[in-house]
Amino acid sequence: MKKIVLTALLAVAMVFAFAACGGQPADDGDDAAAPAAEGSESESPATDASADGPLVVGFSQVGAESDWRTANTQSMKDTFSEANGYKLIFDDAQQKQENQITAIRNFIQQEVNYIVLAPVTETGWDTVLQEAKDAGIPVIIVDRMIDVSDDTLFTCWVGSDFRAEGDKAVAWMEEKFADTPNLNIVHLQGTIGSSAQIGRTEGLEVGAEKNAGWKLVAQQTGEFTQAKGQEVMESILKQNPDINVVYAENDNMAFGAIDAMTAAGKTFGVGGDIAVISFDATHAGLEDTLAGKIDYNVECNPLHGPRVAAIIEQMQNGETPEKLAYVDEVAFDATTITQEEIDARAY
Repeated sequence: MKKIVLTALLAVAMVFAFAACGGQPADDGDDAAAPAAEGSESESPATDASADGPLVVGFSQVGAESDWRTANTQSMKDTFSEANGYKLIFDDAQQKQENQITAIRNFIQQEVNYIVLAPVTETGWDTVLQEAKDAGIPVIIVDRMIDVSDDTLFTCWVGSDFRAEGDKAVAWMEEKFADTPNLNIVHLQGTIGSSAQIGRTEGLEVGAEKNAGWKLVAQQTGEFTQAKGQEVMESILKQNPDINVVYAENDNMAFGAIDAMTAAGKTFGVGGDIAVISFDATHAGLEDTLAGKIDYNVECNPLHGPRVAAIIEQMQNGETPEKLAYVDEVAFDATTITQEEIDARAY
C-alpha cells in the first residue's frame, strides 16, 4: 500500500514539473504571458506585447516651431490614445538632433513596440537606428525623410513630396509672371538640411535656372519660425528694395515676412507689388490667403496620426507596408479659395 501511494505522489509531482517548464500550452493569465513579452527578441515585438495591454509607441517630434508642427503633434496624440488601445511616449526634441537620438535610446530601453521619428535633419541616424533594429523595434519615419546607408534601418516613411510642392509653386509663378521678363525673388528657407527645406529649395532653384529672367536676390533661413522670418525679411528689405516675389517655405515665415513688409510700407499679396508664396496651408495661412495677403499656398498635410496607425495595423496583421507613402496634397490660389474650403478642413 505504501508503494502505491508513493508512486501516485511521484506521478503528480512530475505532472506539475512538466507544466511549469512549458510542456503544456500556457493559459491567458498575466503570470504566464509576462516572461515572453519581456524577453522577446522577435523582429516585431509589438505582436507579442499586444496580448498584454496597449501597444506602446515612442514618438520623437522635432519641436513646436510652427502651426504645422503643432497640428502634427496633436494628430499623433489624438490617434495614439489609451482609448484607441495605445500608450504614447512623446518627446519634444526642441529642434536638436542629439535630443532625438537620446529619446530613441530611451524608447529602446523602455522596450516600446514601435518608434515613430519626425527627424530634425536627414543625416546622422545610422548608429541609433541600428540599435533599434538590433532590439527588434520597427521604426516609422514621418514628415521629413532620412538618408541612411541601409534602408532596412527603418520600416517605412510617410509624408509629403516636398520637391513636388516646390514644383507646384514654380508652375504657378511661371503662369502668373509669364509676361514679366525679370523677377527678383526673396527665398526664405526652412531649417537647413530638413527634407522640407531641401525639396522646396530644389524646386525653386531648378525653376530659377530654367527661367532666365528669375533672380534669387536673397536666400536665407528663417528656421520655419515667424520671429526669425520677420527678422530676416527686415534685413533683406533694407538691402533689396526692388522685390517681386517672396517664396517662404512655410506659413509661419510668411507671416513674419508680411509683418516686415507691412512695417516697411510695402504692398504685397493680391494687387500688391510683391507676390507671396507659402507652404503648409494651415488654417491661419489659408485665412491670409483668403484675405489676399498670401497669393499662393501649397498644402503640406500634417495629419499623420491615422496614417501611422494604419501602418502599425498592417504590421500587427503580419503584412508589409509600402516603404514610401506619399500624401495627396493640393494648393490654394487667393483668387479662387473660399471660406467653405477653409471651414471644411481638419487643421
